[in-house]
Amino acid sequence: MSAISSDGKIFSVAGRGIKYNSREDISSILEGVDPVLIEEVHFGGNTIGVGASLALSEWLQKASNIRVADFADIFTGRLISEIPQALTAICDALIDKTSLIEINLSDNAFGGRSVDPMVPFLMKNRSFQILRLNNNGLGPAGGQVLANALLESAKLTKTEGKTSNLRIFVCGRNRLEDGSASAWAEAFAAHGGLIEVRMPQNGIRMDGITALAGGLIKNRGLQYIDLQDNTFTFEGRLSGVQTWADSLRAWPDLHTLNLSDCFLSSDGEVPDLVAVIAKGSNPKLQSLQLQNNNLEGETSQLLRENIMENLQALKWLELQWNDFEEDDEHLSALRVTMKQRGGKLSVTDEDEEEAVEDEAEARAEKEAELEMDLEDKAFQGKTEKDEADELANLMSKVELQ
Repeated sequence: MSAISSDGKIFSVAGRGIKYNSREDISSILEGVDPVLIEEVHFGGNTIGVGASLALSEWLQKASNIRVADFADIFTGRLISEIPQALTAICDALIDKTSLIEINLSDNAFGGRSVDPMVPFLMKNRSFQILRLNNNGLGPAGGQVLANALLESAKLTKTEGKTSNLRIFVCGRNRLEDGSASAWAEAFAAHGGLIEVRMPQNGIRMDGITALAGGLIKNRGLQYIDLQDNTFTFEGRLSGVQTWADSLRAWPDLHTLNLSDCFLSSDGEVPDLVAVIAKGSNPKLQSLQLQNNNLEGETSQLLRENIMENLQALKWLELQWNDFEEDDEHLSALRVTMKQRGGKLSVTDEDEEEAVEDEAEARAEKEAELEMDLEDKAFQGKTEKDEADELANLMSKVELQ
């Protein structure tokens, strides 16, 4: 049985682990579903073969109001020879969808050999705002192909006298390395309207990190940057750190910065980019993650001295696995300040576990409040079924910020 939302706008078979091999397999769940009404499709967590993808493509071509296309993790167990054919069918069906806002192709083992089917879509569909390509094994060569496609898209958009719609780009765990960094930087600079960029765990080293800063600086509205587990310094050279220190003031709206595991400091010195942040380069910064960066007491002192005046919006500060002394007085003072403003400082594993527990507790409290709200309405003429349906609906909307 397929899952359709009550208003008929969302179609989802996500996470069922079903093998859709043939045209008949997928037609059985699409039968009776009017694609014109559908605004979201979620097929993630299943596996789709060539025959099934061709039938799905025909159905998608009629989905003239589609806004979200979730095709994460849809090729598990498929041969490398199958993936390009299936991916081509799906991407080609979405090329002309001007209603499309988000496409998710994460957790599919494309590798550099299977990226070509995405190129026509990335070049020709200039309506989507959110592109998710996480954990696809792209490698430098595959990354460069896709970056060049996005660059061409930006150029075509400009030729038409329009501005790019791309706002959110997620491309972590793809081994992009320095080999594709310059191409990504050029693509980012050409689009210019990005507000969120996540590229963790890509093996990008100092030269690539430096190039990325040059591209991202053209996106003045950036609010969220995640470059965790890439490398900003090399053999004592600090050009990556310095370039980013020089770039930070270009993003006045930045609220989240994740630079954990980025080798910001080689011998415990205060990285220039951390010094710039402490001096107030990003006044709206709420979350700063600097785990495992060889930071020492001078950094904790600098943060403490500036937390009240220059980091007034900061509520989440993560400093685990650095080289602070256990009795660091500056960390103790930071902890107090963060707690007073309703935030949290994480320095130890126990802090992280406590944060997880706090989140679970807050969620439980939220759910309890929703249940009480429903109980207050118990005498308003609702049937037991009505109440159960309303509770389920409200529970599905619980989300912690």
